[in-house]
Amino acid sequence: MADKSGTQQPGNAVLQISSNTHIPEHEIELTAIRAQGAGGQKVNKSSTAIHLRFDIRQSSLPDFYKERLLKLRDHRITNDGVIVIKAQQFRTQEQNRDDALQRLQEMVKNAAVVQKSRRPTRPSKGSVRRRMDSKTKRGQLKQSRGRVDY
Repeated sequence: MADKSGTQQPGNAVLQISSNTHIPEHEIELTAIRAQGAGGQKVNKSSTAIHLRFDIRQSSLPDFYKERLLKLRDHRITNDGVIVIKAQQFRTQEQNRDDALQRLQEMVKNAAVVQKSRRPTRPSKGSVRRRMDSKTKRGQLKQSRGRVDY
């Protein structure tokens, strides 16, 4: 809940991304829906699956996170910049809710990880020589399998 200054209290945060970054509860939209697939007697009456929606552009995340998330090529991110996660793995709504929130948290954390750029390398002269020697040796072995002329 927001205090008088309008800032979000850290104790009310649903998802802790880093030590000083969190996602407030009011920015995450959770909806209970019916799960797909085969089920038992209860399947047509209960809404145990969770549909999570999180608008990246409207969120209070720092710009660094927003840019990285919007650049991701993930099928869970719509063209409008909304993350949609459907959790229906578990039988209870609470477990599916926790699963959806955890998946959102992992997605945001992974977007913040900067990949190390690859430095192009070349094989050493010794490794090239050894490779060529083994190819020559293999070719000589195959050649020696031919017919023998007397």
